[in-house]
Parts: sequence; C-alpha cells; structure tokens
Amino acid sequence: MVGTHLFEVIDAGEHTEVQSTADFKLKVLFVSAYSYQHTNTERWAEDCLLEFNASTQVNGRQIQVSGTSSGPGFTVRRDSDRQVLPDCVMSFAYWNPEFLKQERLLNPQTGELLDVVVEPLGTDSLEVRGQRVPAARYKVSARGIGLMLWYSADDEWLGLESVAKGGRIIRYELS
Repeated sequence: MVGTHLFEVIDAGEHTEVQSTADFKLKVLFVSAYSYQHTNTERWAEDCLLEFNASTQVNGRQIQVSGTSSGPGFTVRRDSDRQVLPDCVMSFAYWNPEFLKQERLLNPQTGELLDVVVEPLGTDSLEVRGQRVPAARYKVSARGIGLMLWYSADDEWLGLESVAKGGRIIRYELS
C-alpha cells in the first residue's frame, strides 16, 4: 500500500483547527485492489470537539459525516441518521495526548462513539528526523481499531503504527 496522511494543526486563537487528508492506493499487477481517500476538518476549544466535517471514499463508496456542538450535546450526522452524544467529545486526536485519557472516542469517519482501552507500554526508542529519541509508547484499542502510538517527553506525537487488512503495517512518522 502506498500513500500519505497529512495532519495540519493550526492555533487560531480561541480554538484549534485540524485538517487531515489521507490518500492510499494498493495495486496488484497494475490493477487497483484498494483505494482510500479521506478528508476531515475539525475545530476544537480546549479538549472538546466543537465541530467536524469528514468525507471518506473507500473503493468508490462515499461516506459523509459531520458533527456540531449543540448546547446540551454534540450532534453527529451521517447520511439521514442523527445522534446526540455528550457535550464534550474527543476524536482520535493523536496530536493532543489528552485523548489518551479518554474512555470513549468519536471516529469521525463513521460517526461512532467507540469504547477505547489505552495501555501505557513504557519507554521505547524511536527514530525521528534521523535521530534516535526516547519515546513513551501506548497501545490504543477499540472495536476494529488497534494502534501503537509514541510521544516525546514533551508530549509531542512522534509516530503511529497500525495493522491493515492482510497484515500489512501502516506507519506514520513525524516529518
């Protein structure tokens, strides 16, 4: 599988904006076997998601999900479905290590609020920008999701690893 997933975190004063764009393609003998495109824009205040708008296309199938803080809760819309979640939710916001303290996280691709288990796995060593650095390692598990994450001593997100279908490893590294 070949592709990129870019995250841009923008401090906009009273809130933080996060833009995420992913594009993955797998070809077998020059034939497209899998394609995945995903864009998501999130707006945050402190550690609460204020709104998001996500568009995902998997093998040609389109999924649109959005959410907005709506007074007594956070309203998520997917197609014609609507659900109201607690007022302060977090997504899988790797850039914000506070997400590691949550018991439930919003998956913006599906609109589901998932139960998560976070396991600290101690200190590891990770290569970042050509240098080995000490890093705290965590395992994050949810239904259908298994991630390894690394953070610096200053809580900067350094890397992510996940196992894709077929046992392939997807690895994100700080650039």
